[in-house]
Amino acid sequence: MPPRPPRSLWLALAASCAPALPTPPVFAQPGERAPEFGEQVLFDAARDPGGYACFRIPAMVRTTDGTLLAFAEGRVLDCADAGDIDIVLKRSADGGRTWGPLQVVNDGGGDTHGNPAPVVDRATGRVLLLETYNAGRTDGANCAVPCARTPHLQHSDDGGRTWSAPRDLGPEILPPDWNAWYATGPVHGVQLTGGAHPGRLVVGVNAETWDGERSEMGVPPAGGWGRVTANHAALVVSDDGGEHWRTGATDTWPVAADGTFRQKPSELTLTERADGALLVSGREENGTDPGHRTQALSRDGGDSFAAPFRALPGLYAPQVQGAVLRLGDRILLSAPADPDRRRTMTVRSSWDGGTTWDGVDRGTVVTRDWSGYSDLVSVDDGTLGLLYEGGASDARDEIRFARFTEDWLAPRRPADPTTPDLAPGAAPATVLGGAGTTTDGAVGGALAFDGANDAVRLPYDERQALGERDFTASLWFRYSAADGEQPLLWMGGVGTTQPQVWLRAEPGAGRVQGLITARDGAAARSAWVRTDGAHNDGRWHHLALRRGGGRLTLFLDGAAAAEAADVPGSVSRNSPFGVHVGERMDGRARFTGAVDEVRVWNRALTDAEITAGAPPAALSGTVLHLPLDRVDEAGTGG
Repeated sequence: MPPRPPRSLWLALAASCAPALPTPPVFAQPGERAPEFGEQVLFDAARDPGGYACFRIPAMVRTTDGTLLAFAEGRVLDCADAGDIDIVLKRSADGGRTWGPLQVVNDGGGDTHGNPAPVVDRATGRVLLLETYNAGRTDGANCAVPCARTPHLQHSDDGGRTWSAPRDLGPEILPPDWNAWYATGPVHGVQLTGGAHPGRLVVGVNAETWDGERSEMGVPPAGGWGRVTANHAALVVSDDGGEHWRTGATDTWPVAADGTFRQKPSELTLTERADGALLVSGREENGTDPGHRTQALSRDGGDSFAAPFRALPGLYAPQVQGAVLRLGDRILLSAPADPDRRRTMTVRSSWDGGTTWDGVDRGTVVTRDWSGYSDLVSVDDGTLGLLYEGGASDARDEIRFARFTEDWLAPRRPADPTTPDLAPGAAPATVLGGAGTTTDGAVGGALAFDGANDAVRLPYDERQALGERDFTASLWFRYSAADGEQPLLWMGGVGTTQPQVWLRAEPGAGRVQGLITARDGAAARSAWVRTDGAHNDGRWHHLALRRGGGRLTLFLDGAAAAEAADVPGSVSRNSPFGVHVGERMDGRARFTGAVDEVRVWNRALTDAEITAGAPPAALSGTVLHLPLDRVDEAGTGG
C-alpha cells in the first residue's frame, strides 16, 4: 500500500477544485446590531475535504488580534478514539460569521494526535497548542491499558496560519509513574491576569498510574499484568510564554485493588475568577462519589489545589467533557444537560464563583439534539461563541459553532417558592412551575401538579443517598390520567444503568410500579414490583416501597401488593443524584394529579408501621418528610 500523502497537500489539492460550500447563516456585519443567536455547522465529514470520517473534540481560542481559532480532531478511519487522527483548524477573522478552509495543524500519520488544548499569550500574541499522542490502531478499538501517551507542544506566531514543528513535552510535564494514561485538556487553557503570577499560562491535564508490567507476548507475567493504582488531575503551568512547562497543582485519588475509587477528575476546564482564584471543573468518570461533574479551586495561580476535588451530584450532566468561562460576575458552563445521555446542550451559570450552579431549568438550551464535547470563547465584549459536537442522530455527526449575546442567555432568576422538609436539619424543597396546594389532601393539604412543568426538587443532602442500606419510601397519590408516564417520586439517577429508586404510575400499562437500580462493582442490576391496575380512579391511595430482608416489596393502601428479590449494591453511587416529586429526574415526564405526605426512611419499616401510614410519632431514620400542605414564597418560610 503506497504511503498516504501529507494531509496538508491533500487538503490544498481538494480546496483548489472543491465546489462552493453552502452559504453560512447570516450574521450581522461589524458595526451592526448583532442578532441574539446564530449557528452554523463548522466541521462536517460529508462536506469538508481531506477524507475524514469524523470530526470530534472541539477547542477554541481568540487571538490578540481577535481572530477565532476552532480546533478539532480529524479522524481518518472512523469515530474511534485511538485511530489515525490529525489535529485540524479553521480560522475566522470576523468574529465567527465566516470561516476559512480546513487546515491541518498536526498530521497523525497513522497515529493518534489529539486532545487539543490551546492557550494564547497576550503579551506576545503567540498561540500555544498542547496535544497528546499515542500509537494509532486500525481496528476501531481503544488504546490498550496501560496506554503510552505523550504530551507535545506547537505554537503559532501568525494567528494560526502556520505552526511550528511539535516538540515532546514529556520530560517537563509527564512524571514517570503517570504511565497508564495522559491527556491534555481538551479545551482552552487560560492566562492569568492577577494574583501573584500575572501572565502565567495554565492548562489542565489528567493521568493514571499503572503498577506492573505488560507482557509483549500477551501472556501475563508472574503476579499478573498489574493494574491502574491511581488517578491524577493536574494543572501544568508556564511562566515564560510557553518556553518551559512544569506540573503544578495535583490531586491524586487511589484506586483500590478491586478497581473502585472515589473520584477520577478528567478533561479539566478552568477559568480565572474575579478574585484571582482558578475554578477548575472536570468530568467525573465512574467514581463511587455520586455525580458526573467535579471541581476544585487553586488560590495560588495553579501551584496547588486549595482542597481535593469535590463531586457535584446536583449538577446534572452525562459523563462528558464541558467548558467553563467567566463572564463578568457569572461563570458559564457548557455541557449536555441530560444526566444519562449526551443530548440537550445547555449553558448554565454560577453566580457565586462556582460554589453553586443553576439547575437545568434555569439554563439556556442551545439544542435538544444529541450533543457532546464543547468549548466556550469570548468573541468580543458582548458576544460569546460555543463550539460543540452535535447531531440529529448522534452527537458525533458534526461540530457546530453558535454565536450569541449575553442577553440571549437566561437572566438570573429570583429564588423559587419552597415547601418545608420536616426531616431533622433539612433545607426546604423547591417548588417549580407553579404547583399549588389543594385543600383535600390525604393528610391535610396536598400539592397539585399540572403535568406540564410542575415539580418539587430537594437540594442535595448526602443523607438522601441511601446507598446499600434498607429503606422505605411512601406517599399518597391521586390522579385520573389515562396514559403517559406519571412519575411520583424519583431518587438518584436515570437510565438503565444509573443507580436510582422511583415510584410511578403507568396507566397505559394498567399498573403502578416501584423500581430500584443498584450498582455492585461494575454491575448494575434492577428489581421492580408492580400493582395490578393503574389506580387512576381519582381517589387517594397510599403507596410504599420497601427494601429489606433481601426483598423489594410494594404496598398499596397498607397491604403488600407485589414482592421481588432484592438486587445487591448501592442505589445512589456514581450517577448524578436528585430527589424529585412529580417528575422524572431528567424532566422528560411529569405527573398530572396530586401528591401528599412524601416520606423516606433509611431503614425497612415493619408491615405494621406501613399499614399505620407512618403516624406523626416521628419514626426513626427519617431521611425526608414533605407534608406538601404549604407553599412559601421565596424568603417567607416560617
